[in-house]
Amino acid sequence: ISRLIFRDSIASEIVELAEQGKPIMGTCAGLILLAKHGDEQVERTRTKLLGLLDVWIKRNAFGRQRESFEVILNVKKIGEFPAVFIRAPAITRVGDDVEVLARFEDYIVAVQQKNILGFAFHPELTEDTRIHEHFLMLAENI
Repeated sequence: ISRLIFRDSIASEIVELAEQGKPIMGTCAGLILLAKHGDEQVERTRTKLLGLLDVWIKRNAFGRQRESFEVILNVKKIGEFPAVFIRAPAITRVGDDVEVLARFEDYIVAVQQKNILGFAFHPELTEDTRIHEHFLMLAENI
């Protein structure tokens, strides 16, 4: 994904929109792309990062595809939410301006930094639309 968005100039457009205050949301691999700091797996695969979220990301933190799972999380601003994790990354550390929205086990799995949202799980794979509604609310307020 990162090779494509950087090759086709999509990356610079995303960064420009974020700098204009437009809301941006990344889920799973999208969270990895939004991160400023990656783990050794990110470095080894030479994944380019957009650097929009001041977070440290760990790829495949919860295992491989066969270890996929669903769990109810308490997501700040949302409440209880059915989170689907598929080869999910996790956040190991956040910068001072990053608000932690949810945690699972020892990891941070949802964050917001100003107009940027990041989720380690897949909210689009549930029938619960509240995370997307929160994102749209950010868009309405610009």
